[in-house]
Amino acid sequence: MTKQSNRLIRVLGIDPGSVITGYGLIDTDGARSFHIAHGHIRVKGENFAERLGCIHAKLVDVVDEWHPDEVAVEQVFLSNNAMSALKLGQARGAAISAVVSRSLPVSEYAARSVKQVVTGTGKADKQQVQTMVKALLQVDATIQVDAADGLAIAICHAHSRMNKLNSLPVTRRRTRGRGLRR
Repeated sequence: MTKQSNRLIRVLGIDPGSVITGYGLIDTDGARSFHIAHGHIRVKGENFAERLGCIHAKLVDVVDEWHPDEVAVEQVFLSNNAMSALKLGQARGAAISAVVSRSLPVSEYAARSVKQVVTGTGKADKQQVQTMVKALLQVDATIQVDAADGLAIAICHAHSRMNKLNSLPVTRRRTRGRGLRR
């Protein structure tokens, strides 16, 4: 028996970056997802601290405008360049801090998992992700690649969320005179 609610949940997916942070919003009932909005933040600032502040402030604006119920963020991947990985981790921190400041639950997903859910392979390139996101959400317009990644992360969360709901055990409890109830 599939346990799903007809209630739509709004998911904000974030692809953090120290130069461009992509985001996408979908509504999902677990089985189907619907495109709501997407965009990207071209990070500005005189120094890195100001750039992190820009990510935080712009994502707070996105949350305040669209009111997501849950947030999904891409995990930091291992990189040959330690400084790039550090900056990406700090950008993630700014993004997570922004949504947590609005009391939103955050889930994290590896890039490979996101690609697997959206394209069927964990080794897909950005173009394949972009194409599949457009197809899955029935969007005709061009979606900037970082925004497409944000939408892909939201789709991955919707899929993962549904799998978690379906794997929960059905609880039974006794009721007086009526036997077992689900």
